[in-house]
Amino acid sequence: MLIMSKKLSSFGVCVLLVGLATIMAGCAVGPDYRIPEMETPDAWQNAAAQDVQSETPIIKNWWSVFNDAYLDSLIIQAEISNLDLDMAVSRIREARAYHRIAGGDSWPQVGASGSLNRAETPDFYWPGGENPASNWEFGLGASWEIDVWGKNRRARESTGAALQSSIEDYRDVQVSMYAEVAFVYLKIRTLQMRLDFARENLESQRSTLDVVVAREEAGLAPLLDVSQARSNLANTEATIPSMVSSLEEAMNSLAILLGQNPGSLDEELRVHAGLPTPSMDLTLILPAELLRRRPDVRRSERSLASQSARIGVATAELYPSFSLGGSMVLKAPEFGNLSESGAFGWSFGPELKWNLFSGGKISSQIDVEEARTEQLLLTYEKTVLLALAEVENSLVALRQEERRRDLLKTAAESAQKSVELVETQYVSGLTDFQNYLDSQRVLFSQMDQLAVSKGIVLNNLINLNRALGGGWSLDDPDPDLPVEPVSSATAESTTAEEEG
Repeated sequence: MLIMSKKLSSFGVCVLLVGLATIMAGCAVGPDYRIPEMETPDAWQNAAAQDVQSETPIIKNWWSVFNDAYLDSLIIQAEISNLDLDMAVSRIREARAYHRIAGGDSWPQVGASGSLNRAETPDFYWPGGENPASNWEFGLGASWEIDVWGKNRRARESTGAALQSSIEDYRDVQVSMYAEVAFVYLKIRTLQMRLDFARENLESQRSTLDVVVAREEAGLAPLLDVSQARSNLANTEATIPSMVSSLEEAMNSLAILLGQNPGSLDEELRVHAGLPTPSMDLTLILPAELLRRRPDVRRSERSLASQSARIGVATAELYPSFSLGGSMVLKAPEFGNLSESGAFGWSFGPELKWNLFSGGKISSQIDVEEARTEQLLLTYEKTVLLALAEVENSLVALRQEERRRDLLKTAAESAQKSVELVETQYVSGLTDFQNYLDSQRVLFSQMDQLAVSKGIVLNNLINLNRALGGGWSLDDPDPDLPVEPVSSATAESTTAEEEG
């Protein structure tokens, strides 16, 4: 406890307070934050990763492996016009503004005021005085809270980490947006491939129906064969409307991702370019590197840092606060008298505030902040585990779907040969029409499954790149905004922020 003599002048008190603030300048109550250490495996556990090189993959522009110039142009348009990305930038601006607000609390607060009051007082209370009377008053006041316990520094540290979290949120939106554009684009190309095959199959089945009708009219085939051929044709034709509907929805979804009106891309997308054939020679980063690359992991860590600093803000309420304040005032009954020396007054002095009893509110608030910090720590640990699992899952899904695609390709080729052989046998009268129909159905099913599988392989390749945090580089600058930069989220930070 600081004991002050009654003879100590207000100037001396101010000197003592400033000196105390200087001594305590490097102190801040609450825990000093350190980035949590997470144990990660030295290598990926899945057997599918054994044949993958460990070199640095194409991370930033991963879509270039598809060798599709139109996809590249879609990505560029999305970078410019995607509304989710614009919203993420707006959230960064909001976080930066909050950071500046927290910084303003460390500076003296200065305000001005002015008033004119004219009142009539009953003669009983104001005998012989001027009545009614005017009162002109202009004042200038200032106050400065000395951040002895680091409350303002902790608050600014919290908003600084929250700002960094918003930047990582922007990068996470980037990663998801690039993947979504590629997903929808490849869905469009897959549906177009399936439609092309369905229509080709329809033409083949119409030719088959013509043959069967001619044979029935010549008495070489029963009417049952004609009915079965027509049923098979109708079933194949019935698959087309749902695919056309899905194609239209996908094209509209792509337009929205690019910030355009639904239907604006239909004309250029109706050109069937087919599925791209990317290079499948994969490379992977190490699990430990993943934590530096994944924006969602980085965002979770920054949110934890921001919340940790809130403990210090709450803890500072346990201690007394010191401030310096002063004011100057001009006060006179007439406006013209404000310039006279007798109209001038001033006040200056220190102030101490200490909440000695709050019914346990302060300690309970500290408990709240500590519990929230613990929750975010657990969230961070879970986010790390999920990130590692996503890479493992994406890798095995890609390799297994590649296997399935190759098997379906073999099955489709065999089904095609079967149709050719059965058709010859049917025309020659060596087999019945049912075998012919069955072989056509199998071929249609196998070709459709093959087209779907080809699309899934490419989707899984996209999933792998998204799981790796692809779409941006660690060397990329923060979003270009006219505000002060912040330090990298990967740098170890403490709650005693240097800017304070």
